[in-house]
Amino acid sequence: MTFLYTRTNTWSSAPQPTEDTIKAWKHISQKKNWRIVQLPNGFLQTEYRDIDDPEKWIDVTRRETIGGAEQAIDSSIEHYAKKLEFTNGPKVVKTFE
Repeated sequence: MTFLYTRTNTWSSAPQPTEDTIKAWKHISQKKNWRIVQLPNGFLQTEYRDIDDPEKWIDVTRRETIGGAEQAIDSSIEHYAKKLEFTNGPKVVKTFE
């Protein structure tokens, strides 16, 4: 007779984000910490303010249009906002009685 043993991970056993990571996600998910700059080659670069050094900007993406650059920022904000939703545990989508 063969038994199959599987191991599953629960939320409590999965790697949890650190407080520094959560702080960074909160910072990046605020639009006021972003900007768009034009590069010498004509492309537009999206950047967010460094959380530790407000004078420093960290480049993220390059786009050809201002609309594309703003959409990239909005998508990044949405991405990190979703990550923050799950810092309190998994989201219940349906329960049964």
